[in-house]
Amino acid sequence: MTIRPALAAVFAATFLAAAPSQAADDLKVWFIDVEGGQATLFLTPAGESVLVDAGWPGFGDRDAQRIASTAKAAGITAIDYLLVTHFHMDHVGGVPGLVAKIPVKTFVDHGESIEKDAEGKKLFDAYVAVRDKGKHLIVKPGDKLPLKGVEWTIVSAGGKSLQQPLKGAGKPNPACKTFQKREVNDDENGQSTGSFIQFGKFTTIDLGDLLWNKEEPLACPNTKIPAVDVYITSHHGMNMSGSPAFVNMVHPKVAIMDNGARKGGTAEAWDNQHAVPGIQDIWQSHFAVEGGKAHNSPENVIANVAETPDSGFSLKLVAHKDGHFEVSNGRNGYEKKY
Repeated sequence: MTIRPALAAVFAATFLAAAPSQAADDLKVWFIDVEGGQATLFLTPAGESVLVDAGWPGFGDRDAQRIASTAKAAGITAIDYLLVTHFHMDHVGGVPGLVAKIPVKTFVDHGESIEKDAEGKKLFDAYVAVRDKGKHLIVKPGDKLPLKGVEWTIVSAGGKSLQQPLKGAGKPNPACKTFQKREVNDDENGQSTGSFIQFGKFTTIDLGDLLWNKEEPLACPNTKIPAVDVYITSHHGMNMSGSPAFVNMVHPKVAIMDNGARKGGTAEAWDNQHAVPGIQDIWQSHFAVEGGKAHNSPENVIANVAETPDSGFSLKLVAHKDGHFEVSNGRNGYEKKY
């Protein structure tokens, strides 16, 4: 069967909503392809939805449509919480287009943008104009989203991070011995609102685009975050994030990378994750062109393997309270249990 690119998002959403191994008491997560941005949709067993970021603006409302189609296929009629990690185009730019397609009840963010140039102000003002029509929640490290059955803890926000370790953390991190800071601009990436999410025995973490240097206080000298089952790769797999000290702290079984064909998925970031003892797979939104075969996963765990056409296939995770989980690929139907 040949699927035209314009219909691919709807096909992927329908496939993923109907993937096997689901039950009403599972946590479901869709990693929606927004071409190197982020849009991650959580649906809790209580029926509450959390969307982390909304992708890019433009492209004929491509990203807003992909999110709305996925939500509809999942039976979601409104987004309960839209958590904006930070105010960059590939994370917050799609918000105005999204709210025109599906209601958002509560907007969650770190407060004001630190980028005051004309472009940054225009982007932030467009978001605020929409945000002010709903409820608004400013969060700081240690805060929790008021969800039923899922513990959602904010671990970074507004350039600050947790001061006290979460349960199961607090041990010395040997990988800190070789940690070296990097010279990168401390922009909105470093303000990213990061989350540690626990559902029964299952755990995952999403730090948005939190920068390499901002990872240090979470990971060194003692760990602030325990090991997780799934690491939602920071910064799309760019080497400005994902330090060995951090990825060894979270020590995931599986990583899920929301990269684009030519954004993120850098060889260094891929290698840092691949080198974690015990990691089983790195699932990717796209084949990373610059990485070549040596720094990409096998095609069965990559949602989009061709740079063009713009196919828009997504990944889905179903987590169970006892800690086991499955990840499936909307392009080929491949599913793996962990």
